[in-house]
Amino acid sequence: MRVTESFVSLQGEGERQGMPCFFLRLSGCNLRCAWCDTEYSFEKGTERSVDTIVEEIAQSKLPYVCITGGEPLLQKEELKTLLEILKAANIFVDIETNGTIPFDDITQFASISMDVKCPSSGEMSDLSLLAHLQKKDCVKFVIGDEADYLYMVEVLAARKPKAPVFITPVFGTDTKWLVETIIEERLPVRFQLQLHKLVNVQ
Repeated sequence: MRVTESFVSLQGEGERQGMPCFFLRLSGCNLRCAWCDTEYSFEKGTERSVDTIVEEIAQSKLPYVCITGGEPLLQKEELKTLLEILKAANIFVDIETNGTIPFDDITQFASISMDVKCPSSGEMSDLSLLAHLQKKDCVKFVIGDEADYLYMVEVLAARKPKAPVFITPVFGTDTKWLVETIIEERLPVRFQLQLHKLVNVQ
């Protein structure tokens, strides 16, 4: 597998925010979001065998793994092998994806966190994939401006995903208007800041 980095930190986003976690960042991405904060993962990375990765996860002694990128589903075949091993070892896995590659064939092994791309990103997710999300998964919208917010409202109304929805502002932008709007409109979402950036960990 092509790996950019692996490390232990706190989960900064999503349903398991704040939990100690082993992160595996795979290399390569099929999108170029305007506000991407992991552009270094676009490079080829280092080749590591599945067995080597499994051993590193075992040494971490953590029962929770987050596989991210880049876009991890670009390496789906090797990823499936890894996921089967981790499931057999009772290790819980989150996969963070940009929602452009089908994931219905791996949901039995992991929880999916689908990051729906909003207009300010300059990219677009495949919204039909929202229908494959389950309650154990989650949907994330990174909001940079009002156009992003209105897009999110439109998508939620049209698609009605079963998974819980998280709203995260683009890091460094004003959040007051977003919080006030969520409260005023009684949106069925969870507002969330990126914890790892607030506490200054990787």
